[in-house]
Amino acid sequence: MAQQTASQADASRARRATLATFLITSLGLFMVSLDNLVVTTALPVIRESLGASLSQLEWTVNAYTLTFAVLLLTGAALGDRFGRKRVFTGGVALFTLGSAFAALAPNGEALIVARAIQGVGAAIVTPLSLTILSAAVPAERRGVALGAWGAIAGLAIALGPVVGGAIVQGLSWQWIFWLNVPIGIALVPAAAILLRESFGPDGALDIPGLGLASGGLFALVWGLIHGNESGWTSPEILAAFIGAAVLLGGFAAWEARTPNPMLPLRFFRNRAFAAANGVSVLLSFSLFGSVFLLAQFFQFVQGYTPLEAGVRTLPWTLMPIFVAPIAGVLSDRVGGRPLLVTGMALMAAGLGWVAAFATPTVEYLVLVPGFVTAGVGMSLFFAPTANLVLSAVRPEEEGRASGANNTIREIGGVLGVAVLASVFSANGSYASPQAFVDGMIPAVWVGAVAAAFGSVIALAIPGRRILAGMRLPDVPILPELRPQPVPVRGDD
Repeated sequence: MAQQTASQADASRARRATLATFLITSLGLFMVSLDNLVVTTALPVIRESLGASLSQLEWTVNAYTLTFAVLLLTGAALGDRFGRKRVFTGGVALFTLGSAFAALAPNGEALIVARAIQGVGAAIVTPLSLTILSAAVPAERRGVALGAWGAIAGLAIALGPVVGGAIVQGLSWQWIFWLNVPIGIALVPAAAILLRESFGPDGALDIPGLGLASGGLFALVWGLIHGNESGWTSPEILAAFIGAAVLLGGFAAWEARTPNPMLPLRFFRNRAFAAANGVSVLLSFSLFGSVFLLAQFFQFVQGYTPLEAGVRTLPWTLMPIFVAPIAGVLSDRVGGRPLLVTGMALMAAGLGWVAAFATPTVEYLVLVPGFVTAGVGMSLFFAPTANLVLSAVRPEEEGRASGANNTIREIGGVLGVAVLASVFSANGSYASPQAFVDGMIPAVWVGAVAAAFGSVIALAIPGRRILAGMRLPDVPILPELRPQPVPVRGDD
């Protein structure tokens, strides 16, 4: 009887620890994900308040996206080296500090610097939130937990434009950033006390790999962001792409030969890992590129306020809250392939519906079926992808795998905005509502085709029974270089 009581007490403590881990990591993820889109509806007010130029407004958005994208791998690697709990807590503190600086920014230059600090913090929090949560959940419950994790990320995406518009109209633009400060102040001690510490397998930090990857991704993202403005064949854009190719090629060569790689290239020899990341690129490409144009469509063409425009995207962006947890449960039962094939096909169908029926005077309700269909398709993506990526590697390598997947997804989003904006510019303009729609329609069709291609790539994911035996095995390496068991420490 005493043993049974002790066992029940241990199980209860484990459940409480898992719940605390989920709440802390999910709240951190929600906070940093919200800032991806929350500032977009505030840009006109920021321009008037700070006297910011158009270029400064662009960098107010891009400084966050750029640092976030290029440092995701770095955040995961730092967590493996110095302790995931410790680095996660530092990332939350850094993001909170950047938010306070942004709220206090006296001019456009200071706001850009503050947004870059936020991006560094977000690049640390995002991959580690997934790694820490995955380690805290039993394997048989991982799909449910990752489904809820995906719903949190989807909720942040959904509420970003709405929250930004509401705060700007009800308070002031500074409160977009002040909102993060009390959350961060509460999260830092909670994470330090309640999370368990864990480390990656390698004792050495891959400094050359960090430098090559960060430099190459910076050059690539910079070129994608500025390609429309400067011209895709301009010397600075070509130099950026050539520099990116050289640095990323150097990164691949270095990772293939170093004994402690930041991103083991053997990950991509696993068909599930490679295909899941291919789908991630195309999902973000079609999602962010299309939302970028549709948010402007509601304001420029149909005359809605930023808040009204944000609300009208909710049938699309709110779907993950309801569907992602269900997808998490299903991913454990049927595997990731059928969910991703179906999800990307629905995403393509939804975007195709919008492109087929969009006109300057189209009734909003005509577009809603397309939004809902695309939203359901997007919702089927999060949990299966996370499950496939993490299941394809050894437990101690999940931090690097998560960082790679998040980086690839962010790059896909940047590429989607750049390419769809280029298609828009080639076919339309802001000269009139009709001219805008003339450019938007072919751009959204490109997004639909990209999503359909993602559905085809998802067919390459092995079936559930095959996948069960495909976790990467230990590679034959020297005994002194073989990864040791992951040390797990108490609440120190």
